[in-house]
Amino acid sequence: MKRLPLALAVLFAAAPAWAGDTPKCELDRPIMFGDLNYGSAQFHTAVASYIIKNGYGCAVDSIPGDTIPLINGVARGDADLVMEIWTANPAQAWIDAEAAGKTIALGTTFPDASEGWFVPAAIVTGPDAVAPDLKSVTDLAKYKDLFADPEEPGKGRFYNCPAGWQCEIVNSKKLEAYGLDGDFTNFRPGTGEALDAAAETAALRNKPAVFYYWGPTWLLGKFDFVRLEEPAFDRATWDAMMAAEHPTAATAYPESKVVIGANKAFTEAAPTVARFLSSYKSTNAATSAMLAYMRDNKATPADTAVHFLKTTDDWTAWVPAEVAARVKASLESM
Repeated sequence: MKRLPLALAVLFAAAPAWAGDTPKCELDRPIMFGDLNYGSAQFHTAVASYIIKNGYGCAVDSIPGDTIPLINGVARGDADLVMEIWTANPAQAWIDAEAAGKTIALGTTFPDASEGWFVPAAIVTGPDAVAPDLKSVTDLAKYKDLFADPEEPGKGRFYNCPAGWQCEIVNSKKLEAYGLDGDFTNFRPGTGEALDAAAETAALRNKPAVFYYWGPTWLLGKFDFVRLEEPAFDRATWDAMMAAEHPTAATAYPESKVVIGANKAFTEAAPTVARFLSSYKSTNAATSAMLAYMRDNKATPADTAVHFLKTTDDWTAWVPAEVAARVKASLESM
């Protein structure tokens, strides 16, 4: 497939690629996606766009941007939908729009978005594991020499988020609450790419490293990491931890259900398409695998959507058989 600029990667607002017995679209205008500017959302935007265009006969288009402006755009009707609303800590703009009856949640893009502290799987599992008893964040103090900081002898190194990220604040509080701030340096890489590089290097070399990360992401799709156990998420403990200057108790990050957010008037005007979007459901693992494919092949979101639709049948459960047949026929013509 010819690679297209991102503005076109939501798959061509023109007629469907396969002309067949394409049905008449419920709308006489393109369905407008709010195209969030990060990998997982761009991938799911491309998948949904392809299915809507080739399975339902609708033109599609997109408005690229950041979370808050695009949510506000969906509330106003400037865009019809966004593919990712993170419900564990939703943006206030979404809360307000949903409460006002302007927006509605449809399908589950993935139910298990996660954050935590990770180590390469090879150091804790298998016959050559150097830390087979490392299960929990509370075990880390015993292994500080394994994660030795080259710049601070006697301490391990914890790879935090870059300074200025919200997760950097959270992880710093956790280090203190877990009693690890005396045993580990709180290392803040200069950029997100530097954090990626540290984790990728550790995975490629089976080198000990402990770091914060999240999913779905290409890194978790490409490499085998183990997330260290923490106390189960508890809202009261979390709130107290975040409020305290020197917290004494911590809890795991909440897992987040990520849903599709839509303009309510759009769902009423296009109920057939809305039913498809309500049935949409992927997972953290499946999305991470596609993001790894995207990175390894230098693929666009559009390329990756086609690869996903061609190589899996997971998506056929989201649509009626005749829609799946039209999508498959369009893929065969490419």
